[in-house]
Amino acid sequence: MADLDRIDLSIIRELQKNGRITVTDLASRVGLSKTPCQVRMKRLEDQGYITGYSAMVNQTKLGLSHVAFAQVTLNDTSSKALAAFNEAVRQISAVEQCHMMAANFDYLLKIRTRNMAEYRQVLGEQISSLPHVLQTSTFVVMENVKDRGQ
Repeated sequence: MADLDRIDLSIIRELQKNGRITVTDLASRVGLSKTPCQVRMKRLEDQGYITGYSAMVNQTKLGLSHVAFAQVTLNDTSSKALAAFNEAVRQISAVEQCHMMAANFDYLLKIRTRNMAEYRQVLGEQISSLPHVLQTSTFVVMENVKDRGQ
């Protein structure tokens, strides 16, 4: 991050607010002309600070309003076992996020489904059968109070 100056950080902040902003508008907001702004954006992409652009979607309107977090404890935490779990969990479309934790469990998964019945199916048939899963605990979201992604 030492390579980034205040203009680079401003570009990143503006793109986080609106990834569809025109380069002309972005340049104006960060105090540059269009070409230097494009050069900086390309450099930020090439260096991996900007990894992509996507649309934020209202999952509830798509029928995916049930959100649960699942704690997952593995029966083996060797590098090989962790790699097997990581690869397998990436294949489950209902898993929106997966984080390895420094806690009394190994992973925290954010799972989005249509309803509790679908969640039970995902948990029972997919998550519980992932490599090295010993146990899971579920926490159901009642209300989303804050989400930077929205």
